[in-house]
Amino acid sequence: METAKSLLKLSAVDILPNLSVRIPTVGEILEDEQHYYHLISSLTATPFQYMVQLDDIGLDFTRVTDYQLFMMLFPSFARSDMSVLFGDIDWSDLAIGNSPANGSPILFSAKNNIVIDELTYHRIAESIRKINNLEKEKRKPGNDEAKEFRIKLERKKQKRNVGRAYEPYLEKLVVALVNRPEFKYNFEQVEHLSVYQFNQSYEQIKTSINFDNTMIGVYAGTVDTSKLKDKSCLSWIPVK
Repeated sequence: METAKSLLKLSAVDILPNLSVRIPTVGEILEDEQHYYHLISSLTATPFQYMVQLDDIGLDFTRVTDYQLFMMLFPSFARSDMSVLFGDIDWSDLAIGNSPANGSPILFSAKNNIVIDELTYHRIAESIRKINNLEKEKRKPGNDEAKEFRIKLERKKQKRNVGRAYEPYLEKLVVALVNRPEFKYNFEQVEHLSVYQFNQSYEQIKTSINFDNTMIGVYAGTVDTSKLKDKSCLSWIPVK
């Protein structure tokens, strides 16, 4: 039985024999950070996050599955540059079809001999989330009134954000960490870290700072550990 390799050692996660999800370096992402985060957030999105867009085309987001949304979005991204995520695959012939085996909907590229079914989609999405430290959106409205209220709120939010410039995320995080004593890399070195290595370092530093602050409170007598609901702050090693 093949042993799973740590993502700290990998540059890509194999999904199919001819399809992998790349683990890009920080430097690669910084070349076009906005494109990268738009790409990964869209390909891992749930219908809850696209409620307004789905409502605009007459679809009830609570009745659309994650895979159905992926099948709507992936072909449009396939017409753009996805090399940062999937390498040099040419997706120009990507099409929607049905599996000859069971008739279920699939995405396929004949010239690359790639078939993306629902199971493959879940492997892609989970790999992207793990690499980039993304949490899956699991919220759902409790009833129709709550659903309509959420759509109205989200629509107002999107209107407010029209024309707003993109706020760099990774760039700010790099600057913040490089200037922390716990982070051992300078600006040039950090560009060569994989985004997974960088994210894990970030999580470790957050955990260590939280642990140090908690212990200061314990020693000062201002923190009673018996009353802490979350005991994870009593260790400097991340729980995940």
